[in-house]
Amino acid sequence: MATRYGILRFPGSNCEQDVMGALQALGRKADYVWHGELDISRFDALILPGGFSYGDYLRCGAIAAFAPVMQAVKEFADRGGYVMGICNGFQILTEAHLLPGALIANRALKFICEDVRLRLDSNRCAWLSDEVGSLYTIPINHNEGNFICDPHTLADLQEHDQIVLRYLDSAPNGALDDIAGICNRAGNVFGLMPHPERVSEGLGGNADGAAFFRL
Repeated sequence: MATRYGILRFPGSNCEQDVMGALQALGRKADYVWHGELDISRFDALILPGGFSYGDYLRCGAIAAFAPVMQAVKEFADRGGYVMGICNGFQILTEAHLLPGALIANRALKFICEDVRLRLDSNRCAWLSDEVGSLYTIPINHNEGNFICDPHTLADLQEHDQIVLRYLDSAPNGALDDIAGICNRAGNVFGLMPHPERVSEGLGGNADGAAFFRL
């Protein structure tokens, strides 16, 4: 089990407190990490939260990918450290090339905020230990959650079992192959558009998100 989580903060992040609250409710130790920090050696796992890093200028996550802390994140991931990007955090991970593909505008060109059903389609991801086929109900809250990649990359993701989560009722944002979350080949870097931190404490009778914070 990871003993300490680091929650990255970029100018424009707005979900870091939700992540902190979820981790604390689950008995995890966590601290915030400012985007200018270079030493993250005190952490066992890192979470890039949702929001609008650097105002989503250029593209979502494009500027954050060049923040000073991201070089340390890349080195941390290369050493096998656990990294999860949620929503804008997922966008940052693709822009930083820690994960393949890209997140573009939703198919209907409208912001989506609703609960979605997800299916766990891979056991490669270290962040999730449930059986393949497990179902979750998790909220989404985004304008650019439409996952795309070229045919070769998609075939590679499928071949190496890197498609971790799929939307069960077809992707509301138009994501290719109904992809809601992917991981790298090593399984330690994980990106997803839904927000598990918002349903981790059982409020309203749903604690499905707790499964995502069990390292």
